[in-house]
Amino acid sequence: MKLHIAIALGLIGGLLLGLVASVTGSPALMWIAEGVEPLGTAFVNLMKMVVIPLVASVIFVGVCTLGDLRQLGRLGGLTLLFFAATTVVSVLMGMGVMRAMVPLASEAAAQAVAPAAAEAQELPGPIEFLLSLIPSNPFQVATEGALLPLIVFVILVAAATGALPESDRGRLLTLASAVAAALIKLVHWIMVIAPVGVFGLAAPVTARAGWAMLQSLAIYVIAVLVGLLIFISVIYVPVVKFLARMPMRRFLRGCLSPQIIAAATVSSPATVPAMFEAADQEFRVSRPVSGFVIPLGAGIGRAGAALFQGAGVVYLAWLYGVPLAVSGIGGAVLAVFIVSFTVPSIPGGSVVSLAPALGTIGIPLDGMAVLLGVDRIPDMARTATNVTGTLTATVLMDRLEGSRGAIPNN
Repeated sequence: MKLHIAIALGLIGGLLLGLVASVTGSPALMWIAEGVEPLGTAFVNLMKMVVIPLVASVIFVGVCTLGDLRQLGRLGGLTLLFFAATTVVSVLMGMGVMRAMVPLASEAAAQAVAPAAAEAQELPGPIEFLLSLIPSNPFQVATEGALLPLIVFVILVAAATGALPESDRGRLLTLASAVAAALIKLVHWIMVIAPVGVFGLAAPVTARAGWAMLQSLAIYVIAVLVGLLIFISVIYVPVVKFLARMPMRRFLRGCLSPQIIAAATVSSPATVPAMFEAADQEFRVSRPVSGFVIPLGAGIGRAGAALFQGAGVVYLAWLYGVPLAVSGIGGAVLAVFIVSFTVPSIPGGSVVSLAPALGTIGIPLDGMAVLLGVDRIPDMARTATNVTGTLTATVLMDRLEGSRGAIPNN
Protein backbone atom coordinates (compact mmCIF):
# COMPACT_ATOMS: atom_id res chain seq x y z
CA MET A 1 0.00 0.00 0.00
CA LYS A 2 1.28 3.48 -0.88
CA LEU A 3 2.29 5.64 2.04
CA HIS A 4 -0.11 8.51 1.37
CA ILE A 5 -3.04 6.07 1.22
CA ALA A 6 -1.97 4.50 4.51
CA ILE A 7 -1.70 7.96 6.13
CA ALA A 8 -5.16 8.90 4.85
CA LEU A 9 -6.60 5.68 6.26
CA GLY A 10 -4.91 6.39 9.59
CA LEU A 11 -6.52 9.84 9.73
CA ILE A 12 -9.96 8.56 8.75
CA GLY A 13 -9.72 5.73 11.27
CA GLY A 14 -8.77 8.10 14.07
CA LEU A 15 -11.59 10.52 13.24
CA LEU A 16 -14.16 7.73 13.08
CA LEU A 17 -13.03 6.19 16.36
CA GLY A 18 -13.12 9.54 18.12
CA LEU A 19 -16.47 10.53 16.69
CA VAL A 20 -18.14 7.22 17.59
CA ALA A 21 -16.68 7.42 21.10
CA SER A 22 -17.99 10.96 21.52
CA VAL A 23 -21.47 10.27 20.14
CA THR A 24 -22.05 7.00 22.00
CA GLY A 25 -20.30 8.03 25.21
CA SER A 26 -18.95 4.51 25.50
CA PRO A 27 -16.34 4.35 28.30
CA ALA A 28 -14.52 1.55 26.47
CA LEU A 29 -14.26 3.51 23.21
CA MET A 30 -13.23 6.67 25.07
CA TRP A 31 -10.54 4.66 26.86
CA ILE A 32 -9.26 3.33 23.53
CA ALA A 33 -9.37 6.74 21.84
CA GLU A 34 -7.47 8.44 24.64
CA GLY A 35 -5.16 5.46 25.08
CA VAL A 36 -3.67 5.86 21.58
CA GLU A 37 -2.70 9.48 22.23
CA PRO A 38 0.91 8.62 23.16
CA LEU A 39 1.35 7.21 19.65
CA GLY A 40 0.51 10.59 18.18
CA THR A 41 2.71 12.41 20.68
CA ALA A 42 5.65 10.17 19.84
CA PHE A 43 5.18 10.78 16.13
CA VAL A 44 5.05 14.57 16.58
CA ASN A 45 8.15 14.49 18.78
CA LEU A 46 10.02 12.48 16.16
CA MET A 47 9.06 14.98 13.47
CA LYS A 48 10.04 17.97 15.59
CA MET A 49 13.29 16.27 16.57
CA VAL A 50 14.52 16.28 13.00
CA VAL A 51 13.12 19.64 11.85
CA ILE A 52 15.74 22.09 13.18
CA PRO A 53 18.89 20.21 12.09
CA LEU A 54 17.25 19.27 8.79
CA VAL A 55 16.27 22.87 8.01
CA ALA A 56 19.71 24.17 8.97
CA SER A 57 21.64 21.62 6.93
CA VAL A 58 19.41 21.62 3.86
CA ILE A 59 19.13 25.38 3.57
CA PHE A 60 22.91 25.69 4.09
CA VAL A 61 23.53 23.26 1.25
CA GLY A 62 20.93 24.98 -0.91
CA VAL A 63 22.38 28.46 -0.48
CA CYS A 64 25.96 27.23 -0.94
CA THR A 65 24.97 25.40 -4.10
CA LEU A 66 23.33 28.52 -5.48
CA GLY A 67 26.73 30.15 -5.14
CA ASP A 68 26.04 33.46 -6.86
CA LEU A 69 24.70 35.94 -4.31
CA ARG A 70 22.81 37.77 -7.04
CA GLN A 71 21.05 34.50 -7.86
CA LEU A 72 20.25 34.00 -4.18
CA GLY A 73 18.85 37.50 -4.01
CA ARG A 74 16.65 36.88 -7.04
CA LEU A 75 15.30 33.60 -5.70
CA GLY A 76 14.77 35.07 -2.26
CA GLY A 77 13.05 38.15 -3.63
CA LEU A 78 10.69 36.14 -5.84
CA THR A 79 9.85 33.78 -2.98
CA LEU A 80 9.12 36.61 -0.55
CA LEU A 81 7.01 38.38 -3.18
CA PHE A 82 4.97 35.20 -3.68
CA PHE A 83 4.29 34.75 0.04
CA ALA A 84 3.51 38.45 0.59
CA ALA A 85 1.12 38.68 -2.38
CA THR A 86 -0.77 35.49 -1.52
CA THR A 87 -1.06 36.59 2.12
CA VAL A 88 -2.74 39.89 1.19
CA VAL A 89 -5.14 38.11 -1.17
CA SER A 90 -5.98 35.51 1.47
CA VAL A 91 -6.82 38.14 4.12
CA LEU A 92 -9.21 39.94 1.76
CA MET A 93 -10.75 36.67 0.60
CA GLY A 94 -11.34 35.53 4.18
CA MET A 95 -13.08 38.80 4.98
CA GLY A 96 -15.20 38.61 1.82
CA VAL A 97 -16.38 35.03 2.34
CA MET A 98 -17.19 35.66 5.99
CA ARG A 99 -19.06 38.87 5.11
CA ALA A 100 -21.21 36.87 2.68
CA MET A 101 -21.98 34.07 5.14
CA VAL A 102 -22.20 35.86 8.47
CA PRO A 103 -25.93 36.70 8.10
CA LEU A 104 -26.57 32.96 8.35
CA ALA A 105 -24.80 32.67 11.71
CA SER A 106 -26.75 32.19 14.91
CA GLU A 107 -26.59 34.55 17.87
CA ALA A 108 -26.04 31.44 19.98
CA ALA A 109 -22.40 31.61 18.94
CA ALA A 110 -21.87 34.14 21.72
CA GLN A 111 -22.42 31.34 24.23
CA ALA A 112 -19.54 29.25 22.85
CA VAL A 113 -16.82 30.66 25.05
CA ALA A 114 -13.55 28.77 25.46
CA PRO A 115 -12.53 27.85 29.03
CA ALA A 116 -9.37 29.91 28.93
CA ALA A 117 -8.74 33.34 27.47
CA ALA A 118 -5.90 33.83 25.04
CA GLU A 119 -2.94 35.96 25.87
CA ALA A 120 -2.75 39.16 23.85
CA GLN A 121 0.21 39.84 21.63
CA GLU A 122 1.57 43.26 20.70
CA LEU A 123 1.79 44.13 17.04
CA PRO A 124 5.48 44.61 16.21
CA GLY A 125 6.42 47.68 14.26
CA PRO A 126 8.50 47.41 11.09
CA ILE A 127 11.76 48.07 12.95
CA GLU A 128 10.97 45.62 15.75
CA PHE A 129 9.97 42.98 13.21
CA LEU A 130 13.23 43.38 11.28
CA LEU A 131 15.27 43.32 14.48
CA SER A 132 13.53 40.11 15.57
CA LEU A 133 14.93 38.44 12.46
CA ILE A 134 18.50 38.93 13.71
CA PRO A 135 19.12 36.35 16.44
CA SER A 136 21.44 37.48 19.20
CA ASN A 137 21.92 33.80 20.03
CA PRO A 138 21.29 31.41 17.11
CA PHE A 139 21.46 28.40 19.40
CA GLN A 140 18.70 29.85 21.56
CA VAL A 141 16.34 30.45 18.64
CA ALA A 142 17.08 26.92 17.44
CA THR A 143 16.16 25.58 20.87
CA GLU A 144 12.96 27.62 20.86
CA GLY A 145 12.07 26.39 17.38
CA ALA A 146 12.00 29.89 15.90
CA LEU A 147 12.53 29.07 12.24
CA LEU A 148 12.66 32.54 10.71
CA PRO A 149 15.62 33.95 12.72
CA LEU A 150 17.39 30.60 12.34
CA ILE A 151 16.92 30.75 8.57
CA VAL A 152 18.42 34.25 8.48
CA PHE A 153 21.45 33.05 10.43
CA VAL A 154 21.98 29.97 8.25
CA ILE A 155 21.60 31.99 5.03
CA LEU A 156 24.23 34.49 6.19
CA VAL A 157 26.64 31.72 7.17
CA ALA A 158 26.04 29.91 3.89
CA ALA A 159 26.55 33.12 1.91
CA ALA A 160 29.82 33.73 3.76
CA THR A 161 30.85 30.13 3.06
CA GLY A 162 30.28 30.74 -0.64
CA ALA A 163 32.93 33.48 -0.50
CA LEU A 164 35.59 31.20 1.00
CA PRO A 165 38.36 29.54 -1.04
CA GLU A 166 37.27 26.45 -2.91
CA SER A 167 38.99 24.01 -0.54
CA ASP A 168 37.35 25.39 2.59
CA ARG A 169 33.98 25.79 0.91
CA GLY A 170 34.13 22.25 -0.41
CA ARG A 171 34.83 20.74 3.01
CA LEU A 172 31.95 22.56 4.67
CA LEU A 173 29.58 21.77 1.82
CA THR A 174 30.54 18.08 1.90
CA LEU A 175 29.93 17.90 5.64
CA ALA A 176 26.57 19.68 5.42
CA SER A 177 25.50 17.50 2.49
CA ALA A 178 26.32 14.34 4.44
CA VAL A 179 24.39 15.59 7.46
CA ALA A 180 21.40 16.50 5.28
CA ALA A 181 21.49 13.08 3.59
CA ALA A 182 21.51 11.30 6.94
CA LEU A 183 18.60 13.37 8.23
CA ILE A 184 16.60 12.76 5.05
CA LYS A 185 17.17 9.03 5.51
CA LEU A 186 15.91 9.39 9.08
CA VAL A 187 12.82 11.15 7.72
CA HIS A 188 12.08 8.14 5.50
CA TRP A 189 12.18 5.91 8.57
CA ILE A 190 9.90 8.21 10.55
CA MET A 191 7.40 8.38 7.70
CA VAL A 192 6.91 4.62 7.92
CA ILE A 193 5.05 5.06 11.21
CA ALA A 194 3.14 8.14 10.02
CA PRO A 195 -0.21 6.28 9.60
CA VAL A 196 -0.08 5.09 13.22
CA GLY A 197 1.00 8.52 14.45
CA VAL A 198 -1.78 10.31 12.57
CA PHE A 199 -4.32 7.83 13.97
CA GLY A 200 -3.04 8.55 17.48
CA LEU A 201 -3.37 12.28 16.94
CA ALA A 202 -6.88 12.30 15.48
CA ALA A 203 -8.71 9.85 17.75
CA PRO A 204 -8.35 11.51 21.19
CA VAL A 205 -8.98 15.06 19.92
CA THR A 206 -12.20 14.05 18.15
CA ALA A 207 -13.35 11.97 21.12
CA ARG A 208 -13.00 14.89 23.54
CA ALA A 209 -14.47 17.57 21.25
CA GLY A 210 -17.15 15.72 19.34
CA TRP A 211 -19.58 17.71 17.19
CA ALA A 212 -21.11 19.70 20.05
CA MET A 213 -18.21 22.12 19.95
CA LEU A 214 -18.96 22.99 16.34
CA GLN A 215 -22.74 23.34 16.45
CA SER A 216 -23.03 26.93 17.68
CA LEU A 217 -20.27 28.18 15.35
CA ALA A 218 -20.98 25.96 12.36
CA ILE A 219 -21.42 28.86 9.95
CA TYR A 220 -18.11 30.38 10.99
CA VAL A 221 -16.26 27.09 10.56
CA ILE A 222 -17.91 26.43 7.20
CA ALA A 223 -17.04 29.93 6.00
CA VAL A 224 -13.37 29.40 6.82
CA LEU A 225 -13.28 26.01 5.10
CA VAL A 226 -15.07 27.37 2.02
CA GLY A 227 -12.72 30.35 1.92
CA LEU A 228 -9.66 28.11 2.07
CA LEU A 229 -11.02 25.86 -0.67
CA ILE A 230 -11.77 28.85 -2.92
CA PHE A 231 -8.34 30.32 -2.21
CA ILE A 232 -6.55 27.10 -3.19
CA SER A 233 -8.72 26.76 -6.30
CA VAL A 234 -8.32 30.30 -7.65
CA ILE A 235 -4.74 31.04 -6.52
CA TYR A 236 -2.61 27.93 -6.07
CA VAL A 237 -4.16 25.75 -8.79
CA PRO A 238 -3.67 28.30 -11.61
CA VAL A 239 -0.13 29.06 -10.39
CA VAL A 240 0.83 25.38 -10.50
CA LYS A 241 -0.95 24.66 -13.78
CA PHE A 242 -0.12 27.73 -15.84
CA LEU A 243 3.00 29.26 -14.28
CA ALA A 244 4.82 26.21 -12.90
CA ARG A 245 3.39 24.08 -15.75
CA MET A 246 3.05 20.99 -13.61
CA PRO A 247 0.19 18.51 -14.15
CA MET A 248 -2.35 19.02 -11.38
CA ARG A 249 -2.75 15.30 -10.77
CA ARG A 250 0.96 14.98 -10.09
CA PHE A 251 0.97 18.04 -7.82
CA LEU A 252 -2.07 16.98 -5.80
CA ARG A 253 -0.68 13.46 -5.40
CA GLY A 254 2.58 14.86 -4.05
CA CYS A 255 0.77 17.25 -1.69
CA LEU A 256 -1.44 14.60 -0.11
CA SER A 257 0.94 13.18 2.51
CA PRO A 258 2.26 16.61 3.65
CA GLN A 259 -1.32 17.93 3.83
CA ILE A 260 -2.50 15.04 5.98
CA ILE A 261 0.45 15.38 8.34
CA ALA A 262 -0.10 19.15 8.46
CA ALA A 263 -3.75 18.63 9.36
CA ALA A 264 -2.87 16.11 12.05
CA THR A 265 0.03 18.02 13.64
CA VAL A 266 -1.32 21.56 12.95
CA SER A 267 2.29 22.66 12.59
CA SER A 268 3.94 23.72 9.33
CA PRO A 269 7.51 23.19 10.64
CA ALA A 270 6.60 19.66 11.71
CA THR A 271 5.66 18.99 8.08
CA VAL A 272 9.01 20.15 6.66
CA PRO A 273 10.42 16.61 6.35
CA ALA A 274 7.34 15.43 4.43
CA MET A 275 7.54 18.49 2.15
CA PHE A 276 11.18 17.76 1.38
CA GLU A 277 10.29 14.19 0.51
CA ALA A 278 7.46 15.34 -1.78
CA ALA A 279 9.68 17.89 -3.52
CA ASP A 280 12.40 15.31 -4.05
CA GLN A 281 10.40 12.19 -4.86
CA GLU A 282 7.18 13.48 -6.47
CA PHE A 283 8.01 16.87 -7.97
CA ARG A 284 11.69 16.29 -8.79
CA VAL A 285 12.47 19.85 -7.72
CA SER A 286 16.13 20.85 -7.67
CA ARG A 287 17.45 20.53 -4.14
CA PRO A 288 18.96 24.03 -3.97
CA VAL A 289 15.52 25.49 -4.64
CA SER A 290 13.61 23.18 -2.30
CA GLY A 291 16.28 23.59 0.36
CA PHE A 292 15.72 27.34 0.29
CA VAL A 293 11.98 27.72 -0.36
CA ILE A 294 10.56 25.00 1.89
CA PRO A 295 12.21 26.12 5.17
CA LEU A 296 11.38 29.74 4.33
CA GLY A 297 7.77 28.79 3.58
CA ALA A 298 7.54 26.86 6.85
CA GLY A 299 8.61 30.03 8.63
CA ILE A 300 6.51 32.67 6.84
CA GLY A 301 4.08 30.88 4.49
CA ARG A 302 0.90 31.56 6.41
CA ALA A 303 -1.73 32.35 3.77
CA GLY A 304 -4.13 29.86 5.34
CA ALA A 305 -3.71 31.46 8.75
CA ALA A 306 -4.18 34.93 7.24
CA LEU A 307 -7.46 33.90 5.59
CA PHE A 308 -8.66 32.44 8.88
CA GLN A 309 -7.76 35.65 10.70
CA GLY A 310 -9.47 37.83 8.11
CA ALA A 311 -12.64 35.76 8.48
CA GLY A 312 -12.31 35.87 12.27
CA VAL A 313 -12.14 39.68 12.32
CA VAL A 314 -15.36 40.01 10.32
CA TYR A 315 -17.14 37.35 12.37
CA LEU A 316 -16.20 38.82 15.75
CA ALA A 317 -17.06 42.34 14.59
CA TRP A 318 -20.55 41.06 13.77
CA LEU A 319 -20.78 39.11 17.02
CA TYR A 320 -19.88 42.10 19.19
CA GLY A 321 -21.72 44.65 17.08
CA VAL A 322 -18.59 46.58 16.10
CA PRO A 323 -19.02 48.42 12.77
CA LEU A 324 -16.33 47.81 10.17
CA ALA A 325 -15.45 51.12 8.53
CA VAL A 326 -13.16 51.26 5.50
CA SER A 327 -10.31 52.61 7.61
CA GLY A 328 -10.85 49.86 10.16
CA ILE A 329 -10.73 47.19 7.46
CA GLY A 330 -7.48 48.67 6.11
CA GLY A 331 -5.91 48.64 9.57
CA ALA A 332 -7.07 45.09 10.19
CA VAL A 333 -5.64 43.90 6.86
CA LEU A 334 -2.28 45.50 7.69
CA ALA A 335 -2.27 44.02 11.19
CA VAL A 336 -3.15 40.53 9.96
CA PHE A 337 -0.54 40.80 7.19
CA ILE A 338 2.24 41.61 9.67
CA VAL A 339 1.34 39.07 12.36
CA SER A 340 0.73 36.30 9.82
CA PHE A 341 4.51 36.16 9.29
CA THR A 342 5.07 35.60 13.01
CA VAL A 343 2.23 33.18 13.83
CA PRO A 344 3.63 30.63 16.30
CA SER A 345 3.62 27.10 14.88
CA ILE A 346 1.46 25.70 17.66
CA PRO A 347 -2.19 24.65 17.80
CA GLY A 348 -4.31 27.79 18.12
CA GLY A 349 -1.40 30.07 17.26
CA SER A 350 -3.43 31.92 14.63
CA VAL A 351 -6.10 32.72 17.22
CA VAL A 352 -3.65 34.03 19.82
CA SER A 353 -1.87 36.24 17.30
CA LEU A 354 -5.19 37.72 16.15
CA ALA A 355 -5.16 40.18 19.08
CA PRO A 356 -3.47 43.09 17.24
CA ALA A 357 -6.06 43.03 14.45
CA LEU A 358 -8.92 42.96 16.96
CA GLY A 359 -7.41 45.85 18.89
CA THR A 360 -7.10 47.89 15.69
CA ILE A 361 -10.87 47.76 15.17
CA GLY A 362 -11.92 47.84 18.82
CA ILE A 363 -13.20 44.28 19.09
CA PRO A 364 -12.96 42.86 22.65
CA LEU A 365 -10.09 40.42 23.02
CA ASP A 366 -12.56 38.03 24.67
CA GLY A 367 -13.51 37.13 21.11
CA MET A 368 -10.35 35.08 20.84
CA ALA A 369 -11.75 32.71 23.45
CA VAL A 370 -14.85 32.23 21.28
CA LEU A 371 -12.72 31.20 18.32
CA LEU A 372 -10.47 28.94 20.40
CA GLY A 373 -13.49 26.83 21.32
CA VAL A 374 -13.95 25.69 17.71
CA ASP A 375 -10.46 26.10 16.38
CA ARG A 376 -9.35 22.52 15.84
CA ILE A 377 -10.92 21.86 12.44
CA PRO A 378 -10.07 25.30 10.97
CA ASP A 379 -6.55 24.89 12.37
CA MET A 380 -6.16 21.59 10.54
CA ALA A 381 -7.45 23.09 7.29
CA ARG A 382 -5.40 26.30 7.38
CA THR A 383 -2.20 24.43 8.23
CA ALA A 384 -2.79 22.13 5.27
CA THR A 385 -3.34 25.27 3.16
CA ASN A 386 -0.08 26.78 4.41
CA VAL A 387 1.77 23.63 3.38
CA THR A 388 0.07 23.63 -0.03
CA GLY A 389 1.23 27.22 -0.50
CA THR A 390 4.80 26.34 0.38
CA LEU A 391 4.82 23.47 -2.11
CA THR A 392 3.23 25.74 -4.73
CA ALA A 393 6.00 28.27 -4.20
CA THR A 394 8.59 25.49 -4.43
CA VAL A 395 7.47 24.17 -7.82
CA LEU A 396 6.98 27.72 -9.14
CA MET A 397 10.45 28.89 -8.10
CA ASP A 398 11.99 25.71 -9.51
CA ARG A 399 10.27 26.42 -12.83
CA LEU A 400 11.36 30.08 -12.86
CA GLU A 401 14.97 29.30 -11.94
CA GLY A 402 15.11 26.29 -14.25
CA SER A 403 13.87 28.36 -17.18
CA ARG A 404 16.95 30.55 -16.76
CA GLY A 405 19.16 27.48 -16.82
CA ALA A 406 20.62 28.54 -13.48
CA ILE A 407 19.85 25.45 -11.39
CA PRO A 408 19.96 21.88 -12.68
CA ASN A 409 17.38 19.37 -11.54
CA ASN A 410 18.67 16.46 -9.50
